[in-house]
Amino acid sequence: MDSTIVTAVLLGIVEGLTEFLPVSSTGHLILATELFGYDAAQWAMFNVVIQLGAILAVVVQYWRTFWAVGMGLLRLEPLSLRFLRNLLAAFMPAAVIGLLLKHQIEGLLGSPLVVCWALIVGGIGILVVERFAKGGEPTGIGQLPLRQAVGVGFVQCLAMIPGVSRSGATIMGALAMGIERRTAAEFSFFLAIPTMLGATTLELLDKRHELAAGTLGVGWSEIAVGFFVSFVVALAVIRFFVAYVSRHGFTPFAWYRIVAGAAAMFWLLRA
Repeated sequence: MDSTIVTAVLLGIVEGLTEFLPVSSTGHLILATELFGYDAAQWAMFNVVIQLGAILAVVVQYWRTFWAVGMGLLRLEPLSLRFLRNLLAAFMPAAVIGLLLKHQIEGLLGSPLVVCWALIVGGIGILVVERFAKGGEPTGIGQLPLRQAVGVGFVQCLAMIPGVSRSGATIMGALAMGIERRTAAEFSFFLAIPTMLGATTLELLDKRHELAAGTLGVGWSEIAVGFFVSFVVALAVIRFFVAYVSRHGFTPFAWYRIVAGAAAMFWLLRA
């Protein structure tokens, strides 16, 4: 098998495993690229685009929810309208700040040490939230107040620092605001759709000429493989994750982040 296809499979597995866990998929992809000696520039666009596979996993897992919301929007049902309102309100901070700070964010993506520090600090942050946050009553996304949706959106902007974890920031932010665990996790999943679609669209527009000319070193076949692998793995992770955190919480992921960040930092500084 071609070595680039093997790399695409490995990175697809990393993306699928980590996208919806509070451990940072971008951080893990950056560290995987560094630790295994891949050319980071060559695989940078690939790492963004295969997130679409993880998005598809959310759509497949929650298709009944999206269908119900879609039908409700056609009938102008208040609950469906508030669902869409909350999703768009939470997306807007990242959309605006991401466009304004695009070049600064891209600069951070080349720093694996930033990822290590973010993993460690983020793990400590999860432990703090788990210790002090008081969970609310089970509710639906359409029932959340607008201020909570906007608050989650601003917390999501922390994930522009590689290693922070988009899902981790949004879920922990939601918990800190009193949103119940399952709702917090599902809101994070749904918010990933516009956020990751926007990031992928920008990346494709920026690299469209290089991709068409085949000068990036990663072609459509590698992207297709990474997309499929990340979809299959992410679908399994979503089903596991919601059931797991409802019973056990997020503390194991916090300790994983701390240990993984410290181990990767030791390896990088020693190399």
